[in-house]
Amino acid sequence: MRKVAYLFGSLAAAGAATYLVVYLYRWQWQRAMLCGVLLLVVEVMLLGIVMLGRLTRIEDRLRDSDRRQRELAARQEDALARLRGDSGPDRTGTRFGWLDDPAERTYVFVPVLMVTGVLLSGIAWVVQRVASATARPAERRLAGRLAVLTAPAAPDDGDGGGGGGGGSEDLEDLPPLGAGRSRSRTVRVAAVGVVGVALLGGLVAGLADLTQTRDEDANDSAATSVVVQVDMRGPDTTAQRRSLAAQQVWERCRDSTSVPLRHATLGDLGDGLYAGVVRPALTSHDRMRLRGCLEDATLERAHLMVVGIGDADRDDD
Repeated sequence: MRKVAYLFGSLAAAGAATYLVVYLYRWQWQRAMLCGVLLLVVEVMLLGIVMLGRLTRIEDRLRDSDRRQRELAARQEDALARLRGDSGPDRTGTRFGWLDDPAERTYVFVPVLMVTGVLLSGIAWVVQRVASATARPAERRLAGRLAVLTAPAAPDDGDGGGGGGGGSEDLEDLPPLGAGRSRSRTVRVAAVGVVGVALLGGLVAGLADLTQTRDEDANDSAATSVVVQVDMRGPDTTAQRRSLAAQQVWERCRDSTSVPLRHATLGDLGDGLYAGVVRPALTSHDRMRLRGCLEDATLERAHLMVVGIGDADRDDD
């Protein structure tokens, strides 16, 4: 299920990012902001899914640790109960009954204990002597096995032969284990980072180039004519509301070009079509900016679509 969520989230993020770039290129700022907000929401959702998965795994680990602790405590309590249980004769009675006997009786406990101690001491001395006599070969074999773990001998600067010169190196000069692998991983990470930075820089530069306002050559035509169609949504789609919506959007887009449209009127052609004449004529970049502003989602329940836009010569009526 989590993989399906990742898949749909990634597709939604890719679609929102694509349309964000497209709307930025078309100068449709409202639609671009909507796509940007959607992209941000999808990213937050993906981040929340990742964090929820991490928290779930942490909770599972803590639950398993608590269960193991409870099982260990139960085993310890069981073992302690068995140790404290009655597994032999009655322990609540007298432990040393012979101390309570009358003093008239004679015992040989202390002399026997002293003789036993002497015998055990003699046996221990014999065992120690035998062990010291037979342990030297074992120590020698153990030293031979551990010889491979010792540090290399320091080179002899005075003697030129016998492998002393530059054949051996200090332990500090030797490369650590896994150095080649870490170096290759560093190279791969650096390469991926460079490629990512290059792609990001190319994207930023491309967007800046596409949305930059440049000084273009003046259009030799007398004017630029624009024909738009207004679509209204809702129960009260009257001609007056359609005309009001067209005028509102047209007045809002008068300053969307590099040259403000001071002498630009919008006439009603009927059937939801409106025509506007702009003087002086607009350049190609200004025509794209005017189309993007007119077709942007700036007015509620109203949508304008540019049917045609072109230049009008001085000879045209």
